[in-house]
Amino acid sequence: MELPGHRTTGCEAVNQPSGDAHELELLHRTAARDRSAFEDLYHLYHRRLARFLTRMTRHPDLAEEIINDTMWIVWQRAGEFRGASRVSTWVMGIAYRRALKAFRRASVKLVPVEYDAMDDAVQTDACAEVEGFERVELVTHALAELPLEQRLVVELTYYLGHSCAEIAEILECPVNTVKTRMFHARRKLRIRLPALSGGALP
Repeated sequence: MELPGHRTTGCEAVNQPSGDAHELELLHRTAARDRSAFEDLYHLYHRRLARFLTRMTRHPDLAEEIINDTMWIVWQRAGEFRGASRVSTWVMGIAYRRALKAFRRASVKLVPVEYDAMDDAVQTDACAEVEGFERVELVTHALAELPLEQRLVVELTYYLGHSCAEIAEILECPVNTVKTRMFHARRKLRIRLPALSGGALP
């Protein structure tokens, strides 16, 4: 599926975040044990990580625990970052692996979590990224019906700005697997969105 407003055939990054250089600077300062830089990095990533992790579990307390665990690893291993990927890809990959470990330890299943149509971030991003849909609610409801692995690919692409290769690194799966998940997600959204609106979208 080609989402309205986008001319993409795979899962190219959408709205690549500006400030990569700033994040890299903060990470380098964190590696030098600059606590102020680490605090800035923590606040910069907290919302992104919370958004990503709360799409995977209904347990916000566990998500917060994973965020703290992730950022503790960032503090410990900042000096090991060699720039082979963006800082955001590295951090999100750590978060995903910590999440899987935490879920296994707590016997928590990866479950679909309802998107909050009143989430300001969802409303802002969806309006900017998914042009042509009449109401943001249609998009949030449609996303909620996707299988988790497909929703994560859409989330990482359209809301967090990662490329197909970066998502493959984060989720530790082949690039072709990411592309297949995006293909099926787009196909389902194309079918489901008109059904939710009661007819074909303009």
